Amino acid sequence: MSEPGLLDVIDSEEHRMIRDTVREFCEEEIEPIAQEIENDHRFPEEIFEQLGELDMMGVPVSMEYGGLGGDQFMYALVAEELGRISGGIGLSYAAHVSLGSKPIELFGTEEQKEEWLKPLATGEGMGAWALTEPGSGSDASDMDTMAVKEGDEYVLNGTKQFITNANVANSVLVKAVTDPDAGYGGISTFIVDPENDDGFEISTVWDKMGLNSSPTCEIQLDDVRIPEDRLLGEEGEGWEQTKKTLDGGRVSIAALSTGLAQGAYEAARDYSTEREQFGQPISEFDAIRDKVVDMHRKIERARLLTHKAAWTYDQGEEVTRESALAKLDASEAAREVAEEAVQTLGGYGYTEDFAPQRFYRDAKLMEIGEGTSEIQHLVIGREIGI
Repeated sequence: MSEPGLLDVIDSEEHRMIRDTVREFCEEEIEPIAQEIENDHRFPEEIFEQLGELDMMGVPVSMEYGGLGGDQFMYALVAEELGRISGGIGLSYAAHVSLGSKPIELFGTEEQKEEWLKPLATGEGMGAWALTEPGSGSDASDMDTMAVKEGDEYVLNGTKQFITNANVANSVLVKAVTDPDAGYGGISTFIVDPENDDGFEISTVWDKMGLNSSPTCEIQLDDVRIPEDRLLGEEGEGWEQTKKTLDGGRVSIAALSTGLAQGAYEAARDYSTEREQFGQPISEFDAIRDKVVDMHRKIERARLLTHKAAWTYDQGEEVTRESALAKLDASEAAREVAEEAVQTLGGYGYTEDFAPQRFYRDAKLMEIGEGTSEIQHLVIGREIGI
């Protein structure tokens, strides 16, 4: 199958309409409060309600289950536009869609999709995904959370760490060990209801370096009883589900990273053409012009890798290498571009009156979440046979 030019894909009327709609919304509704919600460590529920009204909370989810019925490419465009204005909102959005919603569509029963996916896709609820544990780090399969079958229920016990959206979620997809002797094949996925399942507790909401409008939590599971019909897929399928989920999730983090870089770049470009020193705009000095050009180059490269990964995903082809490449390149570009944006603005770039400092702090997590840069090198190495 020959790959079309990516500009041909993005230039479809539907893709352009969605991108432009979200861009306008971000500039009008999010940009005025972007720094305020970070300072206040506030999850902006009203923004996600409005995104639901725009049919953006389930972009890549089938219309049958309340979604927009778009593709991964369209979803990547939305994530980039959100990241261009607010990394925190973009992160909670990506976690809701890629991690909290999409696995239910991919692996759930019709009954589970009706009960749990529809509210997420329509924007009536928020989703979360609980994989990481305090001791697991990059070896996410090293899991202590247990799920023991008792009659027609499972009883969950354990601790989950660094879980995005957990304290605002209506459903959390929890990974737990159902067969301790089966290794990767002993992990399963459960749909947990934070509001109604006794024993589910948010023990910590972390203050972070950045992205503080997106809550990051520790979860305690203390004899949480789950009906057996909330097992997602079959017992032992949890790790394969995780790998497939991360393939799509890394595309969304790559898109979010590209958006963060774009926002930082635009701030630096605009400032450099307006700020004068020695009688001329600083953009006319080689040192600044070259810096801004390099920022632009890195963003274009990251965007192309992201779009290629999204396109490959939409063809139903193996996307592990492409998504890891995109996530690795775009996340590093976000940090590098944001740092250079701060430098371009000088002392102003270090103040909260200007956006680059926020992009700089937000960008760092992109190199850590959904697999560190080091893990992406490992994944890509395996994919290319080394």
